[in-house]
Amino acid sequence: MSELGGPESAAPGEGGGGAFEELSEEAKQRFAGAAAGMQQIRREEKKSKRRDDQVAKAIIQFLDDEDHAHLFLLISRLVARDCPSIFILAILSLIHEGCRTTVEEYLKETGKETPEPDLSAAAALTKTGSIEASEGKALIHWITRMQVVLSLDVHGILLKLMIDEKHIDGTGLQLTTFVLQEFFQIRKKDIAFEKLSPLTASILQTVFEPFIPSVRKHLLKTKEEQDE
Repeated sequence: MSELGGPESAAPGEGGGGAFEELSEEAKQRFAGAAAGMQQIRREEKKSKRRDDQVAKAIIQFLDDEDHAHLFLLISRLVARDCPSIFILAILSLIHEGCRTTVEEYLKETGKETPEPDLSAAAALTKTGSIEASEGKALIHWITRMQVVLSLDVHGILLKLMIDEKHIDGTGLQLTTFVLQEFFQIRKKDIAFEKLSPLTASILQTVFEPFIPSVRKHLLKTKEEQDE
């Protein structure tokens, strides 16, 4: 019976009692760790829900505004592709204060606040004369913000945006172009969608390019595994 932990094993002053107490303390620590882990999961779920709620608010706002019906449609398509809400918010953050605030809070929580961008890039944007210095600075901050968000979940975001290892779904490009168009409209500049598309493509290339090789490698590996 002693092997099963009979009464004699728990007697004070004997070795079995010390072992029992030690195991009990280890169990307490495990339970405490598990509880802390569950609390962290709940906190993350709440944070994720807040971000999803912000996307929902943006969708509702754009749905209620006939002038933003095109944005509503594109946001909905990205949501349908399971694109993480935080990246959708990062795109909208150029023209939507609530989205920008939510993204900045997210970056602070992850310890990845948006760094001060290279303003020489902003100067390059203004060389054409059609973009003012203040606009160039705002755009570089936006580009940097999107890239930092992407860096925190490269596969989780890009895999939702890529059709295959060579092509990215056009919905993100369209949404980003319309956001950029509104950015200029707010500044009393009416620029046609078609004229902005090349600039948007360049912006998204800047955002995505550092991470594309890793995602392509992942996609090719997945395809090879499926073919086997």
